Amino acid sequence: MSELVPTYQGSVYPWHCDQMGHMNVMWYVGKFDQATWNLFALMGFTTQYMKESGSGMAAVDQRIQYRRELMPGATLSVASGVLEVREKAVLFFHEMRNNQTGEVSATCRILGVHMAAVVRRAMRFPPDFADKARALLRSYDFGDRT
Repeated sequence: MSELVPTYQGSVYPWHCDQMGHMNVMWYVGKFDQATWNLFALMGFTTQYMKESGSGMAAVDQRIQYRRELMPGATLSVASGVLEVREKAVLFFHEMRNNQTGEVSATCRILGVHMAAVVRRAMRFPPDFADKARALLRSYDFGDRT
């Protein structure tokens, strides 16, 4: 499979850090969230689509592995891919890297469900969304630690 898709770039500012001096978990989640919306846009799942279709996405499972601390001043990149496309859900992932060291700082897997916004029920993806999501299918070794 081809390379991961770039979905976010940023920096670690001092106010992103906790009492121990490294980036706090809330900022990892925020940066992964920004990467998610960039990935969704590549699939055609935009704000305009949500408004016009009366749909949205809900994260029903999110798993983060923290591997290397990020310190103030670090720059980072997130690259993403899709692991699985289902009728009403998509399993996707992000890999966050420290740009200075090249090391993976964290990974995140998210299962997102396509939902009708008003009734809050899962609904099928439109065919073009599913096709664009399948074009982003990538394999990834998370090296799970259990």
